[in-house]
Amino acid sequence: MQIERDPVSGYLTTGHEWNGIKELNTPVPRIVWFFIAVTHIWALGYWLLMPAFPLGSTYTKGLLNADDRAAVTESVRQAQAARSGWTDELMSKSYAEIQRDQALMAEVRRSGRALFGDNCVACHGENGQGAPGFPDLRRSSLWGATPEVIAETIRVGINSGHKDSRVSQMPAFGRDQMLQGSQIQEVLAYVLSLSGPAGPRPAEMVEAGKAVFAANCASCHGDDAKGKLDVGAPNLTTGYWRTGGSGASLHGVLWDGLRGQMPSWEGRLSPVDRKILTLYVVDLRERHQ
Repeated sequence: MQIERDPVSGYLTTGHEWNGIKELNTPVPRIVWFFIAVTHIWALGYWLLMPAFPLGSTYTKGLLNADDRAAVTESVRQAQAARSGWTDELMSKSYAEIQRDQALMAEVRRSGRALFGDNCVACHGENGQGAPGFPDLRRSSLWGATPEVIAETIRVGINSGHKDSRVSQMPAFGRDQMLQGSQIQEVLAYVLSLSGPAGPRPAEMVEAGKAVFAANCASCHGDDAKGKLDVGAPNLTTGYWRTGGSGASLHGVLWDGLRGQMPSWEGRLSPVDRKILTLYVVDLRERHQ
């Protein structure tokens, strides 16, 4: 190992050489030492001022005695205190009174949007417009559209585990061989004709479908096909279909049946949050009309 001075840089070499390349013994730049020193000083200062070092079952509290958990707890307490001013009023008033109170409804829209986004958007969409298999909350009303009815649905759910759950199920007329394939085509033609032209289907098929409907569907959907609120059967004359409006999608419902599910929110949301959500959904419907 031969140490010599590099004629270009003036630095000594380390004596190491690789393929004719000699390693210089270059000192660490002063700027690097500066930042190392600053970092150590900052770390020492943080350790002295803030909670930083574990001590078995506890930790150093720091000279500033900072406590993020206490700060968050206090922030939540203050937010709840500020919120209770209008939520107490909300709980003391009827739905009709709240809907007439523009200041309260402004709070409902603000808070309800957050609640809806956290709990309902995944199924019903950002604006309540629904998705295939999930109803459009702006127009669907299986048990009615009053705030009281919507509040009860939110509380107990649909086909949920709640003891008072609403129950809604359409039989699988094709899969369970309750109807023949030709009968399904006929009743499909009739149902489509209720909300618009039946398309290329002949009139005799529509008339035959009417008879099939009367024998198999009217008990739930009504003789006029406008649905029955007591059993949660939808109105079939509006042209709105939560599974999509194509003939194929409706044929799939007739063949395989339909059994949606909505969880009960009684154990998940407080009474005040459920009331806010109810009013928010009612407001969505009114603004969509």
